[in-house]
Amino acid sequence: MRNYFACACVTLLMTCCAFGQQPAAPKGPPPPPTNLHSNTAAPADLSELLQANIRGMWAAFRDKRKQAYAEYLWDDYEAVEEDAAGERNKLRVLREVDQSVVNDYMLQAFQVDSLGPDAALVTYENFIKFPPKSAVRFEKIFISEIWLRRHGQWKAWRYQATRVK
Repeated sequence: MRNYFACACVTLLMTCCAFGQQPAAPKGPPPPPTNLHSNTAAPADLSELLQANIRGMWAAFRDKRKQAYAEYLWDDYEAVEEDAAGERNKLRVLREVDQSVVNDYMLQAFQVDSLGPDAALVTYENFIKFPPKSAVRFEKIFISEIWLRRHGQWKAWRYQATRVK
């Protein structure tokens, strides 16, 4: 599994570099800090901080709390999900929150790798449970995310999910 995560992460990073994408600072004044983020996350605490943010993000998604979910994403957030429908920006992802049929989920096998003082790669597994009458009842996905710290806040910048059996 580690080899898979390493390949997915390298591919994600190479894709961003190939298209010349750089983490851009948001426009306007910096947002005020919230209780979702830490201004002083030390490297030893980074894993716990990002895992807590990811757990909060998934809870907001499951509960269809769009505004809470949005707080975890930078405005220039991009996602590639397991449905093969291509890349999604933050606005498209937020529109999908209302249509979510996620009943429950189980996050596990977290690995957090520092990419510098203000960037981290987080990989983990998610076992998703859907309603009893859904065509697909369960789904297991491997996820790679890049989290950035801007203005003292950690938020998700890139998301890549792959369905596995």
